[in-house]
Amino acid sequence: MSDTVTINIDGMEYEVAAGSNLVDAAKWHAGNDIPVFCYHPKMDPVGMCRMCLVELGTPARDRATGEVALNDDGTPQIRYFPKLQTACTTVVSDGMHIKTNTQEVIDARNDVLEFLLTSHPLDCPICDKGGECPLQNLTMRHGPQSSRMYFEDKQLLDKHYPLGDLIFLDRERCIQCARCVRFQDEIVGDDVLAFHERGRRLQIITNSDPGFDTYFSGNTTDICPVGALTTGDFRFGARPWELNEVPSISPWDCAGENISLSMRLDRDFDGKAMIKRVMPRQNEWVNEIWISDKTRFGHHFTRSEDRLQKPHLKSGSQLRESDWKTVLPQLAATLQNAGGDIAAIAGSGMSNEDLWELRQLIEGLGGTRLGAWPPTHGAAQQVAQVGVGAGTNLGQLGRGDAILVIASDLEEEVPMWRLRIKQAQDRGAYLVVANARRTRLEDFAIQGARNDKVVAGDAIRYAAGEAAAVMRDLKKNHADVAQRLTAADNLVIVTGAEGLTLEGSQALAQAAANFLIETKHVGRPNNGLLSVLPGANGMGLHYLGYSPGATQEIIANPPKVLIVVGADLLDDDPSARGWLESIDTVIAAKHFDDGISEYAAHLLPIQSFAERDGSFVNGERRVQRFYTAQGPIGESLPAWKLFGSIRQAAGLARLKPSAATVMLELSQSVDDFDGMTYKALAEVERQFPDVGGRDQYYGGTAYTNDGGLGIQIASAADRGQKPKTAKLTTPAIIDVGENEVIVMPIICLYNRQRSFRPTLLLEPRILSPFVIINSADAEQMGIAHGDAVEVVAGESRVRVHAQVSDEISRGAVALPRHMTDEAIPMSLMSGVINRVTEAVASGD
Repeated sequence: MSDTVTINIDGMEYEVAAGSNLVDAAKWHAGNDIPVFCYHPKMDPVGMCRMCLVELGTPARDRATGEVALNDDGTPQIRYFPKLQTACTTVVSDGMHIKTNTQEVIDARNDVLEFLLTSHPLDCPICDKGGECPLQNLTMRHGPQSSRMYFEDKQLLDKHYPLGDLIFLDRERCIQCARCVRFQDEIVGDDVLAFHERGRRLQIITNSDPGFDTYFSGNTTDICPVGALTTGDFRFGARPWELNEVPSISPWDCAGENISLSMRLDRDFDGKAMIKRVMPRQNEWVNEIWISDKTRFGHHFTRSEDRLQKPHLKSGSQLRESDWKTVLPQLAATLQNAGGDIAAIAGSGMSNEDLWELRQLIEGLGGTRLGAWPPTHGAAQQVAQVGVGAGTNLGQLGRGDAILVIASDLEEEVPMWRLRIKQAQDRGAYLVVANARRTRLEDFAIQGARNDKVVAGDAIRYAAGEAAAVMRDLKKNHADVAQRLTAADNLVIVTGAEGLTLEGSQALAQAAANFLIETKHVGRPNNGLLSVLPGANGMGLHYLGYSPGATQEIIANPPKVLIVVGADLLDDDPSARGWLESIDTVIAAKHFDDGISEYAAHLLPIQSFAERDGSFVNGERRVQRFYTAQGPIGESLPAWKLFGSIRQAAGLARLKPSAATVMLELSQSVDDFDGMTYKALAEVERQFPDVGGRDQYYGGTAYTNDGGLGIQIASAADRGQKPKTAKLTTPAIIDVGENEVIVMPIICLYNRQRSFRPTLLLEPRILSPFVIINSADAEQMGIAHGDAVEVVAGESRVRVHAQVSDEISRGAVALPRHMTDEAIPMSLMSGVINRVTEAVASGD
């Protein structure tokens, strides 16, 4: 059977992929934009709006022979349907003929638009969608120029109806295309929107508490073909034609979501360019055309008034404002006088350019220790060895493939991976989720069926700290699961660090790597290891020589001078105060002061991702660049420029003129980055579906990618190095004393991290501090649901509310990080829980 068929559109023949949707085929091959409202290329067609009506015919066949009937001139006889057909529900077939420009089609489009506009408000001049509105554009192109309707018959509905804290609905503008409802149901799996009532009274409602409870709500505003759905962040903020789009990368997690920063010179930012909104930028390898709400709304830290704005120098016992002319020579002298006893700890939000210049500075002055922060995840080495193969695209996983996610809550840690893995299961992939507690992805794994489709999956529950042992003994203790994973055409394993120490995380990654090697699922596309490394550039830290092991060594044997860049030591580590006090000189380069000013001799402001050029390496080892968008805060510098300036002041090297020059040197010096110049990283290609053009009714307002698709670093297996299994040493189980439990730190997507606090829009979605306790353990401790309790673990002591639940195994509690002002343990350890007050009864 042929992979292609020939179709005829308006008299021209095209060869298209068999099984294609007619709307997609016409656009991709013929450049014919059949107008649509309800259809979206990422969702199943429903044929609701009727805007895509066309004349459709197929070759006539002789009933006796089944052969195609021919005209006298030898051409096939085409039998057209007696009525117009919806193109969006039509799959192309060989010999199909389509007419999109006849008078009957023109009249039908006009009629559909006239009906849609019967009660549509005439508020285009004040509508946020104005200038990028599919309804507006299609009305101008295909619709009536005047109305025959009586104004008295117009429905008056709610104009500013909150579906939640983030999204507002204008019920008068809604055309009931159901894109938002279907997106939440089909794509995300959070069925939180629905239709209510019937006929002209049909309207969208939210059926969750809190309203519109999902991490992907903002995408509905992108695909809404009218101005019915708007965000609280951008509503009435600017007009689309006033904005300049700058390609960028999400700074929040290892997915590396491609985004477009919509910029405008703004009086609220002293006349400088500021981010007005964050939009998705298409990259079918990474995030397709979607972004999480944290990526969309979490940009406010880039211009927060709490940002460090000037360099500070310790004078006596206090830090005082200074200037770069004064500070840079002193920094160089301090480092030179340390006799090589210097080290650095870099956060996972630092760009490759920052890390390279810092490494050059440390090594140029005799230092060797380069620490990665936070020191919690130890899988980067295994990802570099047997990570997902070159050409991997999670969007291609489906029937016959398998995915194992272990020791990670992807919903909270990397929501984009959760979204794409859930969709892979929808397409037929076998999904296994293993954890010490229940997670959202586990719910999907064991759901059995959704949207009238059978889905396959399993869940494995284990005690806290035992993930590596479970992975090692998978074939012995879970033979059926192991057999299905082994037999899969393609297998991806995703490891995390939830419920593990650093050593446990490393052991888990090695156990997963061993399984992949043994089952021959390495060194080819859509096979291999992924790991949920923290931040946007966890893999970049590894490739440039920074490691969590070095961080632990720095903590155990403090240097004379320590450079801390982009790492919130005091917010993250309850023991940080103790070991920072033993360091003679701390040089801190950060966005915010997390209390390190108490220990720092120099406190230096650096620019955020939005204020400079740079690049990150995402969890799939894809190097992606971001561009300067926003005006700088105060006198902050790009971190690479700060370290380059210190090198120049120390006489080590001349300051490079740009981030591009730094990347050029990096690409010539580090084999893994060979050839990855900014020009190479900026290369793009046409992607399906073809979104981002003027026809925004087709794919929504996701932007076409003109900033670069990035380049994937080849793993050792990709390079032909035959990987070998390694001996596995699982860490000992943590000793738990009498009346103690294992305290397991977990991640909540919305939290009180210093860089997330300025996003006030999402503050109502941040949960009150809590700890999850198994019901049997709670009963033994005399703790009831809602009680205020104190959790004491190591040097951490926090007060939170108890959530009593069987979603966690006995003997362990789950304590979210960054939910209180006090730091909690970064990794697994023993602790004690004491009740402070009883829960307040409802209504009291």
